Amino acid sequence: MGHGGDVIAELVTDHREVEELFGKIEALAPGEKQRKEYADQAVIELVRHSVAEEAYLYPAVREFLPDGDTVADKEIEDHAGAERTMKELEGVDADNPEFDRLIGELMTEIRSHVRDEEDNLFPRLREATSKEELMKLGDKVRHAKKTAPTRPHPSAPDTPPANKLLAPGAGMVDRVRDALTGRGKGS
Repeated sequence: MGHGGDVIAELVTDHREVEELFGKIEALAPGEKQRKEYADQAVIELVRHSVAEEAYLYPAVREFLPDGDTVADKEIEDHAGAERTMKELEGVDADNPEFDRLIGELMTEIRSHVRDEEDNLFPRLREATSKEELMKLGDKVRHAKKTAPTRPHPSAPDTPPANKLLAPGAGMVDRVRDALTGRGKGS
């Protein structure tokens, strides 16, 4: 899928890509090895997406929406829950019954979060923010995703400035680990 445009278009594209991976997981029978490969790919995309949102989208929400602190805090709390689920999922193979429970839980969490962002947050942000600001945020989010971690780090900071300082280093370590293990390459 094409990436580009304003921050909302960028993030909606991410949402669709993750949903496509979820669909592939659901289409396979329980226990099939490829379900884990698709889950790893989804986790990589979700972590990169979350890190970029926490670094740039949620600070903008705090700035531009009258209840921005409350909204951003709820979104970050949603991310924290999903990140804990992703961390648990990381060490579980597709043939373990726990995999089905965890991937189901993750899909439910993410689908609810996406629905809330797309139905509520994004329209409000588009109304409250200039097109230019949304375009600048889109560029920042795309840049952040290039250096973001690819594995869940539930104890890492999730608000600026600490998250912006630590994410690129964690991202580099994660990408080296992924390259060495072949994680996220698919079959």
